[in-house]
Amino acid sequence: MTASTASPDALRLVIDCASEACTVALINGARVVDARHEVIGRGHAERLVPLIAELQGGGRAAGILVGCGPGSFAGVRIGVAASRALGLAWGVPVRGFSTPALVAAAAAAPIAAAGGAVIVMEGGHGQWFVQPFDADLTPRGPVQSLLPDAAIANGDALIVGNRAEAFVARRGFGEALAMLPDARALPALPAGALFDDPRPIYGRAPDAKPMETP
Repeated sequence: MTASTASPDALRLVIDCASEACTVALINGARVVDARHEVIGRGHAERLVPLIAELQGGGRAAGILVGCGPGSFAGVRIGVAASRALGLAWGVPVRGFSTPALVAAAAAAPIAAAGGAVIVMEGGHGQWFVQPFDADLTPRGPVQSLLPDAAIANGDALIVGNRAEAFVARRGFGEALAMLPDARALPALPAGALFDDPRPIYGRAPDAKPMETP
């Protein structure tokens, strides 16, 4: 089936804007039908819907898969909110996945060759989001928000993500693979990585704290 004849009933719309990348794709099983990927830093709220509209058929699909973070607080909320709104408008199911898992999927071949890797993404406030993955892209532990000196205690040789180079430089050994979330990598994600009722995964406690009453 070519991109021009792909049935909307077989398509899934993939969205992730938890990092400086704003990335969307239409997939049909293991095949990427159409995609847009822009590294914009900020402005996901303004750019996400136009990017989806640029996809084949205006991005219309039989289901939506959304990256739930952790990552940029604003970006995570934008992606989840947009996916829920589109799911409601189109009457289609919405499922979620973690953003570190999508980064791992984008580096599936190197991670398999290395026997596993650690995903390291910008976490804000001087911290990194860190999560180890096995060769088959199964998480070896939960995602953590760590200060760099605590993060580099991990001994995996391969480090993947938008803070991979800083991680390896600070630790002094290993291989860094700079990588951002990419919706086109979704077909490499293990089926078990998808979950229902997607909600933001913030990765750390909120900065704002409720005021104590006297």
